[in-house]
Order: sequence, then C-alpha cells, then structure tokens
Amino acid sequence: MILKEFATYIQSRKEDMTSGQTTATKILCDWIRLVIMKNPKGHVDKIVQTEILLAQNSSGDFFITAKSPSGRTLLNALYNFALSYEHYIMQKWLDDKNPQDFQK
Repeated sequence: MILKEFATYIQSRKEDMTSGQTTATKILCDWIRLVIMKNPKGHVDKIVQTEILLAQNSSGDFFITAKSPSGRTLLNALYNFALSYEHYIMQKWLDDKNPQDFQK
C-alpha cells in the first residue's frame, strides 16, 4: 500500500531522473516530506507520519530516520525500492545505446 503510493509518485517524476535533475533518493525524500507535512487523509499518510521522522536544520538540510523498528523496515523498503527503480530507469536508457555512443 505504501510502496504503491511511492511508486506512483516516483513514476510521475521519471523525466526528472532521466534528465539528470534529481535522483531516486532525493525523490524519496521529497515524497516523505510531502506526506509528513500534510494532514493525514488515509492510512498511508498516518503510517508514514507515525513511523518516520523528518528533521531539518536552519540551513534547509534534513535527514529522515525511523521512529521504531517497524519504521526502520519501512524506510529500508522505500529506500531499496527507490534505488531499484533508478537502476531500472538507467538500464532502460542504456538498452538502446552502443559503445560508440560513449566515445569522443
């Protein structure tokens, strides 16, 4: 349920990844920030807000950590999904490339 929500969000930002504007882990951070900052409307929002903590300093840097062991499992699953999706996108991009495309 939570991975499905994140998958929908990351797929909507696919063009940003392929153009090099962002990475999957940054997209994950953006999604968690969006979910945590809004009023919970469903189970996904409530679970993420209960299990994950977002901390931000005065210069705008932030980190995400789990509030509990189950939150750590959730955060690891989201992180691994983000990385695997980024690898999938890069593999799809490389599929139609030839070695000559990378020579000067």
